[in-house]
Amino acid sequence: MPTRRDFLFSGSALAAASALSLKVKAQTTPSPQVQIPDDVVSLSDFEALARKDAPHMAFEYISGGAADEITLRWNRESLDRIRLKPRILNDVSKLDTRVSLFGQELAFPIILGPTAYHKLVHPEGEKATARGAGNANATMVTSMLSTTTVEDVAQAATGRLWFQTYILKDRGYTHDLIQRAEGVGCKAVFITVDSPVVGTRNRDARAHFVLPPELERANLKGMSRTGGNLRPGENDIYTPILDAGLTWKDIEWLRSFVKIPIILKGVLNPDDADHAVKAGASGIVVSNHGARLLDTVPATIDVLPEVAEKVAGRIPILVDGGIRRGTDIIKALALGANAVLIGRPYLFGLAAAGEVGVAKVVNILLTEFKMAMALMGRPSIASIDRSVLWPK
Repeated sequence: MPTRRDFLFSGSALAAASALSLKVKAQTTPSPQVQIPDDVVSLSDFEALARKDAPHMAFEYISGGAADEITLRWNRESLDRIRLKPRILNDVSKLDTRVSLFGQELAFPIILGPTAYHKLVHPEGEKATARGAGNANATMVTSMLSTTTVEDVAQAATGRLWFQTYILKDRGYTHDLIQRAEGVGCKAVFITVDSPVVGTRNRDARAHFVLPPELERANLKGMSRTGGNLRPGENDIYTPILDAGLTWKDIEWLRSFVKIPIILKGVLNPDDADHAVKAGASGIVVSNHGARLLDTVPATIDVLPEVAEKVAGRIPILVDGGIRRGTDIIKALALGANAVLIGRPYLFGLAAAGEVGVAKVVNILLTEFKMAMALMGRPSIASIDRSVLWPK
């Protein structure tokens, strides 16, 4: 008898959506006593669980990258190549992981970055993610492409909440959406600026990805031109709602009404980082969009030093892309980042164990980070600099 996973390999998007619908409807809200297997001890272990438990189409959407996924591999490989240079006999009996960003103090420099469609892998979606983030004392950035409204995410959140959006063709809707986020207490807004068009997503196409009919882009409900999966039609490259005509003047427009810090997400070029500072951005995210847009752009960790040199401490720099170990955070901070964002790992945790899984992912990464600080002889964030790395 074929399984639901078998159905997900069928040849039509409708069949794939129907199969995923069965999976989502069959799930129930996990109890607070969700048990994570004892042998799940790293973030990669959660990926293995999600591969087994999540619908095939959802797993492929979350884990895939653009085209041949070369940049996706580079994100991880470049981190692996960086060698740490520890010091001994430094007092590390007390560790200080606190970091100040945008006038806010975070307990540690690990942030749940914006990701779409959490209900693909859990019936409570972003609400479960928000509770898990709060349980781990982590900051969450909720996405415009959430399957839960920003209002409902904020109601579920017990910790700090930030918001991410694109600048849409409908500027009025963009304006109102940001004001909605401000109104429910989001303390920063991330503007994704690297996506005038979408990337070549072969893995999505092979998995026949489409948002199941019972799920919706909750923040865009009522907006015209939101049909389909927001990908362009055949032989076209432009999406129904994303604006390929964006310029730096649109950042000026944002500054005219946004009351919370504006962070530009998707910066790779050092000259763009300098322009972001001059345009009045409160911060930037060095990001290649999880390697989901333009294949063969560099790994984020490889461009981070040049970006940091150009910014020269004028605004905070965040970085994402391949963060899987506490040692990765050490490397990112040493090369100029103020904090890191994770995406896929906490979605794998959500798929495996709901809010408990999200919190566990954060706690594993934080524990590894603290261990790395102690073993490196660095008791504080301020003590982590280029001297913790061997020269290339």
